[in-house]
Amino acid sequence: MSSTDAVSTCPYSNTTMAPEKTNESCVDFTSFMVLTDSQKIIVSSICFLVGPLTFLENLLVLCLIFSTPYLRGKPSYLFISSLALADLFASIFFAFFFVEFHVFKNMVSTSTFLFKLGGVIMAFTGSLGSLLLTSIDRYICIHKPSEYKTIITRKNAFISLAVLWTTIVLISFLPLMGWNCSTLNSVCSELFPCVDETYLACWLAFVISLLVFIVYAYIHILWKAHKHAVYMEKHVIQSQRGKARMRMDIQLAKTFGVILAILVICWSPVLSFMFVDLFSKLDKKLKMVFAFCCTLCFVNSMVNPLVYALRSKDMRHVLLGAVARCRGQATFFLSSVESDGQQKSIHPDTVCELVEVPSLTDCRKT
Repeated sequence: MSSTDAVSTCPYSNTTMAPEKTNESCVDFTSFMVLTDSQKIIVSSICFLVGPLTFLENLLVLCLIFSTPYLRGKPSYLFISSLALADLFASIFFAFFFVEFHVFKNMVSTSTFLFKLGGVIMAFTGSLGSLLLTSIDRYICIHKPSEYKTIITRKNAFISLAVLWTTIVLISFLPLMGWNCSTLNSVCSELFPCVDETYLACWLAFVISLLVFIVYAYIHILWKAHKHAVYMEKHVIQSQRGKARMRMDIQLAKTFGVILAILVICWSPVLSFMFVDLFSKLDKKLKMVFAFCCTLCFVNSMVNPLVYALRSKDMRHVLLGAVARCRGQATFFLSSVESDGQQKSIHPDTVCELVEVPSLTDCRKT
C-alpha cells in the first residue's frame, strides 16, 4: 500500500488523517445524508409546518411577556421568556440547518458546518436549561412557599439566566473552537460529522443531568400536590376556597404529568441513540431513524409554549385583551396588567399566589 493510500485528507479541512472508521465523519459528509427521497419529503413537511408555527408561538409569548409590565415583573415569566427565546432559536436554526443538510445536501466548510451545528445545540440545550430554571422556580414555590418571593427575585432570575446562557453558548460552540475530531484527529461520532465522541459524551452527560433534575423537581411537585389534595379533602373541602384549591392541585398535577410525558417522549429516543453511538457502530437504517427522532425535539419546542405559557390564565388574559384591543373592544382587562408590577395575579396558577392562605401553611406542616 502506498503512502498516498495510507492517508486521506478531510475535504473540508486542512487536517490529514488515516482513513480509519474513527475519522470517517470528517472525510465524508455524504455518509450522514442517508434519507431517501420519500423521507426527505416527510422531513421537509415536518420542518416547514412545525418551524413557522414554533416561531410564531414563541414570538407571541415573548411579545406578550415583554409588552406587559405585570408579566415581565415576575421572575417565573422571565424563565418562560428564556424558554421561548431558546425555542425561537430552534425554530430557525434547526429547521433551516436540518433541511439544508439532509434534503438539499448542501456541502459547506467544516467551520461553517460546526457554526450551524453550534446554533442547533445552543437552541436545544438552552431550551432544556430554561426548563430546569422553570422547574426550580416551581419546586421552590411548592417546597418553600413562604420564602419564595425572597429567594426567587428579579435580580436572582437575571443572574441565573446570565449564567445559564453564558454556559450554554460556551458549551455549544466548543467544537467550532477546536474540540472536534477534524482538528484533534480523534474518534468521531457516527451521528454528527466532525463531532468528537468525547465532546458528545460530555454534552450527553450534561443534558442527562439537566433532565434528571427537571424530572426530580416535577415528581416532587406532583407528590406535594397529591399530599395537599389529600389534606384538603380531609379538612377544608367544605369551604369554597378549599374546593378551589382542590381543583388547582388537580390541575397542577395534570399539567406536570403532561410535562414529564412530553419530556420523556421527545428526548429519550435521541439521547438513547447518542448513548449507543458512544459504544457501537450505527448502520444506515439507524441513522435514518435518528434523523426522524431529532424532529421530536423540534416538536417539543412547538409544544413548550402551549404547556408552559399559554396554559397560564394570566397569559391567556393578556392575549385575549390584545386580541380585543385589535378589534377596538378592549377596556375591560387593562386594570389587571397596568404598569403596577406589585399587583397580584387575577388568576393565580400556583400555590405561590396563595402563599398567605393558612390552610396551605398548615398542610406543609403535616
